Amino acid sequence: MPQPLNYLKETTSQTAGPYVHIGLIPAMAGFDIFEKNFSNVLVTPGSKGERIILEGKVLDGSGTPLRDVLLEIWQANAAGRYNHPADRSAGRLDEDFRGWGRAGSDFESGVVTFETIKPGAITDKAGRRCAPHVNVWIVARGINIGLNTRLYFSDEEAANAADPVLNLIEQPVRRATLIAKRGERAGKIVYSFTINLQGPQETVFFDV
Repeated sequence: MPQPLNYLKETTSQTAGPYVHIGLIPAMAGFDIFEKNFSNVLVTPGSKGERIILEGKVLDGSGTPLRDVLLEIWQANAAGRYNHPADRSAGRLDEDFRGWGRAGSDFESGVVTFETIKPGAITDKAGRRCAPHVNVWIVARGINIGLNTRLYFSDEEAANAADPVLNLIEQPVRRATLIAKRGERAGKIVYSFTINLQGPQETVFFDV
């Protein structure tokens, strides 16, 4: 029978606090400390695929936008392949598209934006075809552990209906919390999303 380790006490934890932006997105916080800053712009002139803008807000339980939230996104390229050595799918690697970005919300409006390309459908480790989507990680003051969710696309109805992850969500009405709506502004494709941390429209989060 294992002996209890009474001398190992749990380390005290705390929330991210107001200084998270200085370390994670210093340029947006007004600090020029890195030669290459993390950015919300994922595309380069040579990136293949349809250019899009992801634009959204993270709302608290009262419906108020968080003004100091930080999002990271990770996505496949237009051919449905991640820029990672573990991805051995058939899609071609795009050397001009990293597929990862980080952005903080605008302090006044709470809006978070990313300039990227629309990802292609991927095949998961089980060989299942997955609808185009973007993986999202959320951190902010008051969130002890980062939250993980996804963004799917409103104009991919057939692919969304067959997506194995969306179909794990028991209540179909809750699947809508992961759908970014397509629109157009000044000739650019904009997908708008809202992430609700609490309340009747609470976004689906994943334990990953």
